[in-house]
Amino acid sequence: MSPTLSRRLSVLASPWRRTLLALLAVALCARLGVWQWHKGVHAQAEWTRFERGTQRLQELNGRALAELPLFQRVRVGGELDGAHQFLLDNRSYRGRPGYEVLTPLLRDRAPTLLVDRGWVPFTGSRARLPDVTVRAPARVTLAGRLANLPSPGLASGRMAPDAHAPWPKVTSFPSMDQLAAALGRELAPRILLLDPGETLGYLREWQPPGMSPLRHYSYAIQWWCFAALALVLWALVGGRRAGRAASP
Repeated sequence: MSPTLSRRLSVLASPWRRTLLALLAVALCARLGVWQWHKGVHAQAEWTRFERGTQRLQELNGRALAELPLFQRVRVGGELDGAHQFLLDNRSYRGRPGYEVLTPLLRDRAPTLLVDRGWVPFTGSRARLPDVTVRAPARVTLAGRLANLPSPGLASGRMAPDAHAPWPKVTSFPSMDQLAAALGRELAPRILLLDPGETLGYLREWQPPGMSPLRHYSYAIQWWCFAALALVLWALVGGRRAGRAASP
């Protein structure tokens, strides 16, 4: 038997060390379970708010977006600026890579609102961007949900729009300030997820952000099962060693 393995077995042979390791494992797994459960509660609140947003369509007009809840469905008028659009990179649909198209909506006496017109597939080459030409009258009235820009969760996934690149500009998980700087206009703090029934968009199957609450709850239960398993193993190992010590 190697010296390293012997040292590891000697650690487990000590009752108080086994107990300490078991308690640490139980505490860690229990804490992770509580963390996932809280994430599930938060996700449930987000999903509930997402569903409530469809219950009533409100006119945005000159109202500030901060006055309305996230995911509220609104109707707003303005002029689509098809000459200055953004392509949100790293946006997939059922495993297929692609972009989401952000088109500025110019409004009277109000900050420009970015309209997410939906998902378009990757063309197969970064040098050949999809055709996202806007074919709309001078002034349009659109309906959709108020939402935040997509977030990657990790800073490494971010890429601001290149100031020297032609339009439409490709960007990955940008901030609203970065988009405003590239566009040269004041932007509203939220975007509009265009309704699936609107004719000026692409593929739109909007879902609440993040994982479903059920997945978070299932992860929490798994961690708690691991905590229970650690206790069972500790009791079995301790019982066997006590039995051996008591045998003649």
